[in-house]
Amino acid sequence: MVNFTVDQIRSLMDRTTNIRNISVIAHVDHGKSTLTDSLISKAGIISESKAGIAKELDTRPDEKERGITIKSTAISMYFEVDKDDVPSIKQKTEGNAFLINLIDSPGHVDFSSEVTAALRVTDGALVVVDCIDGVCVQTETVLRQALAERIKPVVVINKVDRALLELKVDKESLYQSFQRTVESINVIISTYNDPATLGDLQVYPDKGTVAFASGLHGWGFTIRQFATRYARKFGVDKEKMMSKLWGDNYFNPTTRKFTTKSYDADGKPLERLFNYLVLDPIYRIFDAVVFSQQDKASITAILDKLDIVLGKDERDLEGKALLKVIMRRFLPAGDALLEMIVINLPSPATAQRYRVETLYEGPMDDESALGIRECDPQGPLVLYVSKMVPSSDSNRFYAFGRVFSGTVRANQQVRIQGPNYIPGSPKKTDLFIKNVQRTVLMMGRNVKSIEDCPAGNIVGLVGIDQFLVKSGTLTTSETAHNMRVMKFSVSPVVQVAVDVKNPMDLPKLVEGLKRLSKSDPCVQVSTSDTGQHVVAGAGELHLEICLKDLEEDHAGVPLKFSAPVVPYRETVTTESSIVALSKSPNKHNRIYVKASPVSEELTSAIEERRVDPQDLDIKARARVLSQEFGWDISDARRIWTFGPDSTGPNMLVDTTKGVQYLNDIKDSCVAAFQWVTKEGVCAEEMMRGVRVNVLDATIHRDSVQRSGAQIIPTFRRVCLASCLLASPALQEPIFLVEIQCPDSSIGAVYNVLNKRRGQIFSEEQRAGTPMFTIKAYVPVSESFGLNGELRGATSGQAFPQSMFDHWEVMAGSPLDKGSKQEEIVMKIRERKGLKLEIPSLDNYYDKL
Repeated sequence: MVNFTVDQIRSLMDRTTNIRNISVIAHVDHGKSTLTDSLISKAGIISESKAGIAKELDTRPDEKERGITIKSTAISMYFEVDKDDVPSIKQKTEGNAFLINLIDSPGHVDFSSEVTAALRVTDGALVVVDCIDGVCVQTETVLRQALAERIKPVVVINKVDRALLELKVDKESLYQSFQRTVESINVIISTYNDPATLGDLQVYPDKGTVAFASGLHGWGFTIRQFATRYARKFGVDKEKMMSKLWGDNYFNPTTRKFTTKSYDADGKPLERLFNYLVLDPIYRIFDAVVFSQQDKASITAILDKLDIVLGKDERDLEGKALLKVIMRRFLPAGDALLEMIVINLPSPATAQRYRVETLYEGPMDDESALGIRECDPQGPLVLYVSKMVPSSDSNRFYAFGRVFSGTVRANQQVRIQGPNYIPGSPKKTDLFIKNVQRTVLMMGRNVKSIEDCPAGNIVGLVGIDQFLVKSGTLTTSETAHNMRVMKFSVSPVVQVAVDVKNPMDLPKLVEGLKRLSKSDPCVQVSTSDTGQHVVAGAGELHLEICLKDLEEDHAGVPLKFSAPVVPYRETVTTESSIVALSKSPNKHNRIYVKASPVSEELTSAIEERRVDPQDLDIKARARVLSQEFGWDISDARRIWTFGPDSTGPNMLVDTTKGVQYLNDIKDSCVAAFQWVTKEGVCAEEMMRGVRVNVLDATIHRDSVQRSGAQIIPTFRRVCLASCLLASPALQEPIFLVEIQCPDSSIGAVYNVLNKRRGQIFSEEQRAGTPMFTIKAYVPVSESFGLNGELRGATSGQAFPQSMFDHWEVMAGSPLDKGSKQEEIVMKIRERKGLKLEIPSLDNYYDKL
């Protein structure tokens, strides 16, 4: 039976010091959903026997079918912790009742956007690491995202049962494996964390921030739990006992004392304290139950010693079933996780003090920022919606988010500010003033209605889904700025064109595409100039799931899909060989332009917003461009715009001197530049890493003669001409592929990757196992079917994980007949219905 009521949860919502908002993050198949079951079982939502098998937070049928999590799912649980543990909590706390808002997120890299949406609304992260596979590529990615959002991590080293039952490692080898995993995690944390802001976020088993568990069998422990047991026995302070149970501390059975020396007076090796006091009881249970042919006398003796009482039916169990029951009674995983979360992770009251700077775009002294910092339920409402969750009938969406300040109530009127809302702008773009119909508590598969939800809590809102596309800010303050837009670690680099089989169903497809766009934080839906509906996803699997949802749930009509298409980017590799000139149609205006490439470092910095195109402090941005990227300071201050969409990695720079009326045509030039960077010269693909310098201009004094109709097409033509003169090239997207396989399969993996233009740059063996981790760069265009081919070539022993890594300039030029680039350009032009030739300077542009 469930151990709590909705009323108990609602009463705890007002006690912000006793709330913990956490995300469970990890690499795919490291056991997040399985481990989460232990906490859900402790809350009484599922029975103890189902924990690890039920995967309660995998709510979709295809999640059960595929055995992976696809959408992040939230659940709120009420717990009462042992009163003896409360003094260990170093932040302000009232009583021993706690509300845990937990979000189980996907591990597959294609669904990383779900992880980003989960991290934004939480303050702590439970990082799960497989004790055999260790830290993998996606572990690093999600941990980096968590640290960027100022989220505090704690770690669970999972699947310890596999090390004991399958690999049969000895105690010292297991300790060394644990230590290596903890060190790997701490290397990542120290690389991406800023200790000046958050202090030391590294994890240490002897401080209780690392747990060891078997999610499938439902048992787990922290060093704090064993220290509590032994502190009483040895008469030692608990904190001191914790420090002894990890690291180079040994036990001398002759003197019955702890020592830091690994040998006794006679030169005999001593056993490490962690092995002797923590691992030894576990090894004895495993040995008696599994390896010693059911030695009933030994089992009974162990049960008596550990005060474990089994029911009549449980005593008749054998092998792994009996082992599961005994270990769950001895070391319940739910207890270890709850203790670690409550003691080590911050409450909203603590976390929002240091998170407000990275969350809020406005000034840090306005009423909204103060409300967020204080987590004030009486302050102005500031609520960030991080994703839209489809309701059970898929017709409507719950806006899923976190209340950072104030209180949200049913029937309350709020300002709904989308990502494009600009405070103080007279246009009121992306702003709606509407009522929230209902507020609900997200409970895994179900929702429970509540009247209101105060600051510091996670909530679902009904009735505002038609005013938000993916995410946005809700507020009651007219001066409130937006919460920062989330940065995703993946890009939609695989596209598919979608069409209906029956033309009568076209309106249903259009409506279905709108719903699909809402339901996934990362998917992009667009309509090409030819009228094609295009869906873009992060990878093959992501696209497959999106198209399945579109056909079965959102549109509900039979659809047909094109083969996957990869978007390319157009760039230039040298400065324009000569100055490009274009005259306006009335021949009264002339514009002189040159194009040149932007360094990859600066291009990446713009895409990652380290150089922010929307930064209002132009002088500060110019200093960064000058000092870090070698730009001339006056050029850096005269950037007219970035493109496309005013935020892309292409720049239009005014390098003219003393040109009359130039400011009057600036807006027209900017509009033309946005058009050019959206549709490049070779294949009308987006441009990337191009700088266009306006060198000179002759402009007519009469404003009618220099209108947008005269300047926009002129400036577009001159920009395209300058790109043709600057050695145009294509950039293709590249996946980083991480493959785990045994040493016997390495040859087959190399063969498959070589056939697909793969570049292998790393091959490492996981210490103590026969498993190798191979890392390679593979072009996205060559990645379709890679998983199937690798599994086929290695008899299912290779497990690949692909994630978008970077853009790479292709060899050759699209202007060379018969080159690979020309072939790709022609295919793209054919697909878009363009002429099958790249426009030449002679027949397309003005005389230069």
